Amino acid sequence: MESFERSTIGVGDIIAADLRVLFVAINPPPSAANGRAPFATPTNGFWPLLHAAGLTPRLFSPSESERLLDERLGLVSMVQRATASASELRVKELRAGAKRLAAIVEEWQPRTIALLGVTLLPFVLPEHDEPGPGLKRTVFHGASVFVLPNPSGRNLAFAGIAGKLPWYRALASCA
Repeated sequence: MESFERSTIGVGDIIAADLRVLFVAINPPPSAANGRAPFATPTNGFWPLLHAAGLTPRLFSPSESERLLDERLGLVSMVQRATASASELRVKELRAGAKRLAAIVEEWQPRTIALLGVTLLPFVLPEHDEPGPGLKRTVFHGASVFVLPNPSGRNLAFAGIAGKLPWYRALASCA
């Protein structure tokens, strides 16, 4: 395992310099705030999607989240307040989270940020006019922006792993 200059800057955040992709979650669930690994819910497809898309060489377990750095991948939550549902967040928190994300991207300079959910896009790129998932024409503080379907099992707009996987593969092909 390589040695990285790394920082834990918030609940569940995993970041280092020279990342090819920095995944941006909306906010941590209460379990992550209590020390559990990110995306540990059995119905969350984050880890299987990363592996199936070819972003990780094998299926990582949530407890191996630090191994993302070995693949030059990172993870941050835009808002640090843990909630059972992102719908509990206030617009003010999301706007402040976008400012937090801007500072992180400026400091650590990942090549691409991957927003885990289309609901983040209006806060990260408020003037943006390309809705939906995929690579965006606009950059965010020097980083390319790719929007992914939220990996949660509750995301019914993109049913299951199969409905989300094409977008994760598209990210892998350009990251």
